[in-house]
Amino acid sequence: MQKLRYFAANKPDPKAAVSPKAVHTEFLRTGRISRQREDWLAEERRYLTYEEVAARTGRRLEAAGETTHKRINGFHRSIQFPKMVFHKTLDNSPHLGYCHVTAARTNFAKYADVKWAFYIANFFAEVGGEQFFEHIRPNYARMYFAVAIHPDKETRSMAIDRSIRQNGLLFRTHDPKEALKNVLMLGTSNEDLRKIIAKL
Repeated sequence: MQKLRYFAANKPDPKAAVSPKAVHTEFLRTGRISRQREDWLAEERRYLTYEEVAARTGRRLEAAGETTHKRINGFHRSIQFPKMVFHKTLDNSPHLGYCHVTAARTNFAKYADVKWAFYIANFFAEVGGEQFFEHIRPNYARMYFAVAIHPDKETRSMAIDRSIRQNGLLFRTHDPKEALKNVLMLGTSNEDLRKIIAKL
C-alpha cells in the first residue's frame, strides 16, 4: 500500500476571495513592486507527520466520545454508564481511528453476565475477524459498535470474547440513533424501559 502524505490545509482568507490583480501588469504600468499580501503567492503546503495527524484524529475522536457518553447517560437516570473515553488510531492510516466510550455488563438472550465495550470509529469496516478491522471503508462518516469482552490472563488486559456470536460483535451500525437504542437496551434489565427504548 502506498504511504499516505498529509498536509495542513490553510484556512481561506476572506480578502483572498477578491480576484488578485495581475502583478506583472501592475509593475509594467507603474514600475513599482506591490508589497500587499494579496498580491503574493499562497503559502506552501506544510506536510504533517503521522504523529501530528494521529494527535488531531485523537482529539476529534475523544470529543465525539465525550458527546456520545453525555447523550447515553442523559436518557434516563436509572441507566448510567461509566465514562471510559480513550482512543487509538490505525498504524499506517493515522487519520482513521476508534474511540472507546464506555464498558458495562448485561444479561441478554441465552448469555448471562456478559461484559461489553462500546466504541465509535471514523470509518466503516467488518469487525471481529482475524484482524479486528477488515475491509475498511473510510467513505462512511462513522461506525458505532459494541463487542463482548473478557479478561485475558496472558496479556492481563481485556480481549474480545469470541465465545459470544463467534466474533464477539454485539452490534454494528452507522446510524447514531440505532447505536443509542442498542447501548440503552444493553444497559438496562428493566423490561418496561426496554419497551420504551424499543419504540424510539
